[in-house]
Amino acid sequence: MGPVIELRRLPCAGLLVILFACLGSYSLHAAEDPPKPEAPGAEIVDFARDVEPLFRSRCYTCHGPSKQTNDLRLDEKEAALQGGYSGRVIVPGSSAESKLIQRVASTNDAFRMPPVEPRLTAEEIATLKSWIDQGAKWSANPPVVTQQVAPSKQKRHWSFQPVRRPTAPRVRRQAWLRNPIDAFVLAKLESKGISPAPQADRAILIRRLNLDLLGLPPTPTEVDAFVSDTRPDAYERLVDRLLGSPHYGERWGRHWLDLARYADSDGYNHDAPREIWMYRDWVIGALNRDLPFDQFVIEQIAGDLLPAATKQQIVATGFHRNTLLNLEGGIDFDQYRVEAVVDRVETTGAVFLGLTLGCARCHDHKYDPVSQREFYQFYAFFNSVDELGAEYQLGADGKVGRARAQEPILEFGTAEQLARREASRAQIAVLEEELEEYEKPLRARLAACCETLTDEERSKLKPAILEILKIPPEKRSHFQNVAAEKAVKEMDLGYTERQAGIKALRDIEPKVPTTLVMRELPEPRQAYVHLGGNFLRKGIDVEPGVPAILPPLPESENANRLDLARWLVDAKNPLTPRVTVNRIWQRYFGAGLVETQNDFGTQASPRSHPDLLDWLAAEFIAQGWSLKAMHSLIVNSATYRQSSAYRPELAEMDPTNRLLGRQARLRLEAEIVRDTALAASGLFTPKVGGPSVFPPQPEGVGRLTQVDRHWAAERGADRFRRGMYTYFWRASPHPGLMLFDASDSTKTCTRRNRSNTPLQALTLLNDKAFQEFAQGLATRVLREAPDNNSERVSHAFRVCLGRQPRPTERARLEQFLAVQLDDFLTHPEKARQVVGQDAPEEADIPQLAAWLAVSRVLLNLDEFVTRE
Repeated sequence: MGPVIELRRLPCAGLLVILFACLGSYSLHAAEDPPKPEAPGAEIVDFARDVEPLFRSRCYTCHGPSKQTNDLRLDEKEAALQGGYSGRVIVPGSSAESKLIQRVASTNDAFRMPPVEPRLTAEEIATLKSWIDQGAKWSANPPVVTQQVAPSKQKRHWSFQPVRRPTAPRVRRQAWLRNPIDAFVLAKLESKGISPAPQADRAILIRRLNLDLLGLPPTPTEVDAFVSDTRPDAYERLVDRLLGSPHYGERWGRHWLDLARYADSDGYNHDAPREIWMYRDWVIGALNRDLPFDQFVIEQIAGDLLPAATKQQIVATGFHRNTLLNLEGGIDFDQYRVEAVVDRVETTGAVFLGLTLGCARCHDHKYDPVSQREFYQFYAFFNSVDELGAEYQLGADGKVGRARAQEPILEFGTAEQLARREASRAQIAVLEEELEEYEKPLRARLAACCETLTDEERSKLKPAILEILKIPPEKRSHFQNVAAEKAVKEMDLGYTERQAGIKALRDIEPKVPTTLVMRELPEPRQAYVHLGGNFLRKGIDVEPGVPAILPPLPESENANRLDLARWLVDAKNPLTPRVTVNRIWQRYFGAGLVETQNDFGTQASPRSHPDLLDWLAAEFIAQGWSLKAMHSLIVNSATYRQSSAYRPELAEMDPTNRLLGRQARLRLEAEIVRDTALAASGLFTPKVGGPSVFPPQPEGVGRLTQVDRHWAAERGADRFRRGMYTYFWRASPHPGLMLFDASDSTKTCTRRNRSNTPLQALTLLNDKAFQEFAQGLATRVLREAPDNNSERVSHAFRVCLGRQPRPTERARLEQFLAVQLDDFLTHPEKARQVVGQDAPEEADIPQLAAWLAVSRVLLNLDEFVTRE
């Protein structure tokens, strides 16, 4: 008898899941005996006459030519006998084993099929049973299903069509054009009777380019040089210089780290630290040397599987080791392993294909042509990734202990470091063996009860431990035994001395840099459909594969991640180049040509410039997948160089600037807000790469989580590193980053939000870090500018905003400075309190305090944190 479920005990959500479970999802039926085969001699059932009409009237709506719920199709013999995601539903010769009969004959409305009236009668069910028991034979010439299935809207959707290369349209204002991008944009503007905006002035252009390409503002000297450069190719020379800067890799690497969900900790409640900063360095270096994007992708998805893979190619696989990891005591590790694999599928789909593949985890995608089977075929590419290290064994119950597992890592120690470490570990092993022998009699005493202890020994133990020792050893809990063992060992001085010796050796053991990487298990795991998305409910087995709507994988006996990686960047794949150029465009104009940058499926927003999108995608491939070539193409266009000034005549016609009649004004990202302030302050440490650092943050942030993560602020040059190097705890990220809408790194982030809150202004004004930046700016202005307030105001303005102040701005700042200076001269103790105790002894404290106040104003301006 099959299991019985009482529906009144099921929660509402669970009832709905079961109610809409597709045919064959469960082998459950009501509390009656399984149907029995027909007796010998029963009338022969003819499929065309007796069975096909039942399927047509009751089943084809969900399991026919136009729709195959649960991947089950009953209008074709081969498909019907193959079954759906949960396996076979028709077992020829055995109606008792056939899920089809179990479902149609059930008296439980939650499982009976069809799910709505009219249900099958007893006679119709008997006919189906007889047909199956007689071998489930189809007619030699079964009737043709005349229902015509038109090509679905899904398959005709533009994003699944091959990339073409449109010809740039002809426009009236030929003189405005600088490259083909402008022809596509101007044609759209002219069709609406709109003229493009004038070019921004040179001071704005160089600041825009610096912030977009480097994430750092230009110096006054750089602004002066560009403004006075009369060469016709001065702008193009500036672009080339910036693209050649090592800071370019940092700026665009930060964008990529959002996609890679990079963080310095595991996530979940425990949020243990992890070492993976070398992956961040790899991204920066790859972008700086303009590694072609196709190779950039291949190395990140499957660098470990490349023939004769280099260590750096293996480091690149950190892209998919940025998943969250839960190793808390008592968990079912396989549950969290599955979540990590699902995350890799969803991330790959969003980052490279612009598809919401995760929507097909529990059922066929509701809108896009991606089935649940195809989701798990894609899942199979990542299912055999070694999460913990092959040498680590799970317990028999599948649970992970409290000790951190040995994850797949790559080490980067020198030969000397590795030799010293091995020598140290050999010594530790000897001491641990000695300790083990020494502890044997201690364990024997631990097995005894409290009565065997001397009075002196009792006096050394806490009352709680004495109570535990009164309990017979076989009745103590695990935690009681641990506590008692620790207490008894601590009573013995020779324990403690040996343990101290081992600890001392561990403390001096060379710390070898490591990074998390991908690697395959020695034996691959079998992938299967998870019925209803539940990894405990196994459906049919699946092999690695890609959605049928896209070009097929090359023929391969055993497709693996490397095959997938190469397929992602195959020139025939229509999605990867479109998605990638669209995302680049989004960084420069605030929105992509397709606004739903993570969804190119049938629910995607309409393309603002369809031909431009395809032309850029084709050009990307033609340029050998060069990212720098695409950046150069976009920023050299007249479209990019437009002024961002508001145009009231477009407010009604194009309020969101989709037609690109001007440039966009964009609030700087969280890390770049910090970086621009650092650059203006003169405190900036330009070092590229290396481990994450700990700049100041508000006290007590680490105590807000399950584990108090102590945050010791850096004291040296690392205190003033770029924001992208700030150590990122997933459970308690730096507040200054989150306040300005940084990604939380739990999921891939293809576009950050841009909020505008009073707390942001208060942070720029009062946060400890920004106070330091303001004091650095004040010191810089007093040191670099001539000794008169007008010149100093000009210099401060140019350092912060890249331009001279307007007369009204100059007058207001000079008036504010005079009021502040008068106050601090009158109250020198207030000046000392403002500048703190770290001010240079030779500093004019009231003057420094007054300029610190002016600097706080400048760093708090909307223009300062905005890319014009």
